[in-house]
Amino acid sequence: MTIVLGFEGSANKIGVGIVQDGKVLSNPRRTYITPPGQGFLPSDTARHHRSCILEVLKEALEEANLQAREIDCVAYTKGPGMGAPLLSVAIVARTVAQLWKKPLLGVNHCIGHIEMGRLITGAVNPTVLYVSGGNTQVIAYSEHRYRIFGETIDIAVGNCLDRFARVLKISNDPSPGYNIEQMAKKGKTFVELPYTVKGMDVSFSGILSHTEDVAHKMLSSGECTPEDLCFSLQETLFSMLVEITERAMAHCGSQEVLIVGGVGCNLRLQEMMEAMCKERGAKLFATDER
Repeated sequence: MTIVLGFEGSANKIGVGIVQDGKVLSNPRRTYITPPGQGFLPSDTARHHRSCILEVLKEALEEANLQAREIDCVAYTKGPGMGAPLLSVAIVARTVAQLWKKPLLGVNHCIGHIEMGRLITGAVNPTVLYVSGGNTQVIAYSEHRYRIFGETIDIAVGNCLDRFARVLKISNDPSPGYNIEQMAKKGKTFVELPYTVKGMDVSFSGILSHTEDVAHKMLSSGECTPEDLCFSLQETLFSMLVEITERAMAHCGSQEVLIVGGVGCNLRLQEMMEAMCKERGAKLFATDER
């Protein structure tokens, strides 16, 4: 039975997981949280990862009740991601592999997300919507490789949500997207926002610059509340994502959708995708925040 230790630190989360033949034995992590209105800089994020990675590694081994000698392989996120955090984690992974005399495996961040989703949900051959802070892609497996059927042509959906949260000074604890999701539940008025789908691709920069322009004006005049804006932004962004996912499903003749990535934990996105899947007689699989 193969036991693999994995390091992930491509953005503001640092995590160390241990998996044995598809069973997750431990999965501790830490999140670098910045003050409201601020993003996370690569150098500060790398410093955060360096400060707690050994503690998280120790926690992972204790939680899995394993010794270093029982680990068969060390894996780490090779990219894509933020350069400085990736490098700081890769150095630790390489050092651990050398000290423990274990093989070292670099993992593609995107494929890691998809395969993890397939593993924990049991999806067989899904059309994948991969939505996170740095990625927005519709992917399907065809002729022995993953192929991108549609993607963002500018910024990722998670980045759009994060930057919108900065405009409204929404807290980054535990994450801007989570706080927008909670506020959106209280929104009552739908505000018309730019909706940009170009074939199989989407664009989010226009909707972001529009909200940056009108947000304070509309809020100060009482036209809408911050909750209304959160609600409207979510509905518009997620409608765009559901549209391109459905188009990819039709093209591939797929009957399964798998949502992966940080934004995929959003229950409203899952609800909207579920409605589309039901209409097509398809099945939805989604990952949670773990």
